[in-house]
Amino acid sequence: MESDNALEKDVQIALFSMEIGIDHKMPTYSGGLGVLAGDILRSCADLSVPIVAITLASNKGYLSQRLDDEGNQTELPIEWRIDDFTTLISPKVSVSIEGRGVKIHAWKYLLTGIEGYQVPVYLLDTNLFENSDSDREITSYLYGGDERYRLSQEIVLGIGGVRMLEALSYTDIQKYHMNEGHSALVALELIKKMRNDYPDYTNEQIIELVRKKCIFTTHTPVPAGHDKFPASLVKSLLRGYLEDDEIDKICHGNELNMALLALEHSEYINGVAKKHEEISRNMFPGYPIDSITNGVHHVFWTSEPFCKLYDRYVVGWRKDPFDLRYVISIPKEEIVQAHGEAKKRLIDFVNAKHGIGMDYDTFTLGFARRITKYKRPDLLFSNPDRLVNSAKNTPIQIILAGKAHPKDTGGKELIKTIFKVIKRLREDIKVVFLENYNMELAKLIISGADVWLNTPKRPLEASGTSGMKACLNGVPSLSILDGWWLEGCIEGVTGWAIGSIISEGSVDQSDDSKDAEDLYDKLGQVVLPVFYNNKDAWAQIMRYAIAFNSSFFNSHRMVSQYLLNAYLC
Repeated sequence: MESDNALEKDVQIALFSMEIGIDHKMPTYSGGLGVLAGDILRSCADLSVPIVAITLASNKGYLSQRLDDEGNQTELPIEWRIDDFTTLISPKVSVSIEGRGVKIHAWKYLLTGIEGYQVPVYLLDTNLFENSDSDREITSYLYGGDERYRLSQEIVLGIGGVRMLEALSYTDIQKYHMNEGHSALVALELIKKMRNDYPDYTNEQIIELVRKKCIFTTHTPVPAGHDKFPASLVKSLLRGYLEDDEIDKICHGNELNMALLALEHSEYINGVAKKHEEISRNMFPGYPIDSITNGVHHVFWTSEPFCKLYDRYVVGWRKDPFDLRYVISIPKEEIVQAHGEAKKRLIDFVNAKHGIGMDYDTFTLGFARRITKYKRPDLLFSNPDRLVNSAKNTPIQIILAGKAHPKDTGGKELIKTIFKVIKRLREDIKVVFLENYNMELAKLIISGADVWLNTPKRPLEASGTSGMKACLNGVPSLSILDGWWLEGCIEGVTGWAIGSIISEGSVDQSDDSKDAEDLYDKLGQVVLPVFYNNKDAWAQIMRYAIAFNSSFFNSHRMVSQYLLNAYLC
């Protein structure tokens, strides 16, 4: 067991996130939110940003997905040993849940940057013998259980996280970054701390001090996506921590909205794309919401063939991803060759796993997201006959992946629907759905596909980052104009748009039938003809996707904006 009493004192920023994608073998993430947090921290390590991160141990992970021949999803716990990856540290803290003292210890993971700077990540864990059996389970399942379980987790994350930082002697935290509303209880613990530190201050002065220390990033473009808890449940779980009248003050409409709690106690607030800023301002009028468009860690998400290519032609790209703009001078045939190597790895994996007989030369469409209704994974299959007609003269093969949340019955039905279509198309188009999507599988698919497909129902895509990872590997996107793609799409240059742009201030939403028609038209009349009939133009699009998009939509740029706009203010 390691003691952390002699930690570096220069750490000034604390990032709180329910999930963080550190390593694909550590199931401490479920999807985009956690993977993004991991990319932020990887860039912080590269850029020597004085930051520390707090998350949950997730001892049994999110879910291991199993799919039968009909597409029925079964969820299994993930067996892993946290001590294989992290070091147990000595301090313990306690939080009050329903009047009980729940003990928390933490595991330390060090993310090491390109020049050796290390960012500590602390995984909070209630699996201690001092706790009751039910309390030991609080940090077992990521996003598991009912509202009571979820709020208990958020108490551990927010309140317990602040206390753990104090116990670890992080005495000079200037900014507390709440990555989504799950960690909003950070603000309540800071209020308690400030009241002890400044007993003569008024409540308004205390709140203002807390605001100056808090940053809130919202990732959700719909009100229903934000955590809300009934006031009665909040009073039950926070009994002994807050008085009932204090709870009444933070509840709106007899419920605690975690996003509102974070908004009310943060000086800097941001959405994760330009369009998402506009949507968030409409959703939460009166709050000064800015935007910092997401980015991905350029080295982590670049496949080995492209890493070797960039190392040869763009020497400084690992340290400064803006240098990827110089990819514009790399011979196109070498970009095509690097992609061919990445594609071969994907096709070999798929054929070894499923024996489906996919080949290296056929146009390969990739789609991998969390499977839920608004992401419309079935849009491509809404008219199978159109898809088959497109494939008669210009062959297509399709690779999909994604998990549905255990409680998302609609998402699970979508997987079953896709499996039915796969069987129907079997004689005409090779389609495979890969089970148990994770970061490792994502790296394989995003680098090996020829085009990355993204079909969310706009304006419900806050940002999206899968297409950013694809373009690092020379893979252009065919995507709905929403989220980051509104900023990254140069039609026919970095990829192609599905549908038209929603005008500023418009609440117009996607029309499934129109989007499907546009998808089929763009695929059959534009994308496939260029792929098969104009190899030089296709290679140029691949090169532009890297040079224009990867040089900007990376987490180094994103972290630099956080430093300028939030962390150092």
